[in-house]
Amino acid sequence: MDRIDAMVAFVAAADAGGFSAAARRLGRSPASITRAIAFLEERTGAQLLRRTTRVTKLTEAGEHYLVACRRILADLAEADQLEAGERAVPRGTLSVTAPVAFGRLHVRGPVDRFLEAHPDVKVRLLLLDRLVNIIDEGIDVAIRIAHMPDSSLTAVRVGEVHRVVCASREYLARKRQPKEPADLASHDVISFSQVTPSDQWAFATRPGGKPGHVKVRPRMTVNSADVAIGSALEGRGVTCVLSYQIERELRDGSLMRIMPSFEPKPLPVHVVYAAASAGSAKVRAFVDLAVPGLKAALARRLAPSSSRSR
Repeated sequence: MDRIDAMVAFVAAADAGGFSAAARRLGRSPASITRAIAFLEERTGAQLLRRTTRVTKLTEAGEHYLVACRRILADLAEADQLEAGERAVPRGTLSVTAPVAFGRLHVRGPVDRFLEAHPDVKVRLLLLDRLVNIIDEGIDVAIRIAHMPDSSLTAVRVGEVHRVVCASREYLARKRQPKEPADLASHDVISFSQVTPSDQWAFATRPGGKPGHVKVRPRMTVNSADVAIGSALEGRGVTCVLSYQIERELRDGSLMRIMPSFEPKPLPVHVVYAAASAGSAKVRAFVDLAVPGLKAALARRLAPSSSRSR
């Protein structure tokens, strides 16, 4: 049996949630889908799909194999396009990933415009608050908020975001507002683990000075920016999140930015893709569309000097 053909059947079964549905989608018989999956399971030595009377689910091995299959099939489709002389025409499926809140605020718009401009392309947008290995997970373009190490990836810097310490007016009316990082020792702290993964918070040692760390005592630690911000809005303490996550609250005054002059250096934002994808029409077209818009959006982010910190 042809392995690529079997991979197509496996991806269809995983996406459709069943062998019969995959067969209808591909115009094949259910028996041929069953044979294809059995062929792959024999080759890999692992069960890829678990079937019950009602549903078909991926096993853990199947989940990993599905990522690999998607990447292989996407590469083959891209190669076919290049061979056919269609390099300049975006086609196929574009996979894009970004942090959850950033994607909701700033990536969905470019994706919508990209789809309008390129009717032959589909987009798979994955919003995840974790570092995604774009090669292993079959991702074409990633938005990363981090310093980029040297690698085989191409990174286009589009701006930066700040780590912002903030609290509600109600909370600051009850507690003396901290003037320097050491003052946080006497405050209730809500830790957002994606930005402050430990009880050592990063600050500049003095306004514009070298980076340093201050030990805090979190009353609550959460892995959701929305929860941390919600608790801060209710006056339950001080939190540290990224500037784009609370732009609205800072503008309407429901949260106050604390000690902006002590904030550490901002984090750069990059549009990242594999160097090997530079010749892909769909990747080039999306990057060309997204980069100017992201640069403009991030240029409007609040800088420390623009915040109200009384």
